[in-house]
Amino acid sequence: MERIRQQVGRIKEHLAIIRSIKADCSTKFATDPVYRGALLHYLYLVSDSCIVLSELVIKHKGLRIPQSYAEAFDILGENSILDVGFAYHFARIAGFRNFLAHDYEKIDQEIICGQILGSLDDVDSFLKQICICMELSD
Repeated sequence: MERIRQQVGRIKEHLAIIRSIKADCSTKFATDPVYRGALLHYLYLVSDSCIVLSELVIKHKGLRIPQSYAEAFDILGENSILDVGFAYHFARIAGFRNFLAHDYEKIDQEIICGQILGSLDDVDSFLKQICICMELSD
C-alpha cells in the first residue's frame, strides 16, 4: 500500500510541475527546446506513472494481470475501481505514453498545448477514484 501512496504522490508532483510551466505553451513549445523537452518529459512521467499505479492497484487487489498497458485501466473499470466509461476513455493515456516514448520527433505542438494540457483534469479524476477505492486521503 505504501508504494501506491508514493506513486500517487509522484503523479501529483509531476502534475504540479506541468501546471506551473504550461502558461504560454504554444509560443514556448515552438521556440524553446529546453521547455519542450521538459514539458514532454513530465508528460511522459505522468502517463507512465499512471500505468504503474494501475498495475500496483491490480496487484494489490489480486486482479488478473493485464496483457497491455491500456488493459490495466480496463481491468480497473471492470472491477469498479474506476468508473467504467472513464476507464475506457482514460486508457488512451497508455497510447500517449507509447507515442511519447517512440515517436518523439512527430509531436504536434497544438495537440500537446491544447488537447493534452487541457486533459490534465482527467489525471486528477483518475487519482481521486484510486484514492477513494484504496481508502487513501486525497
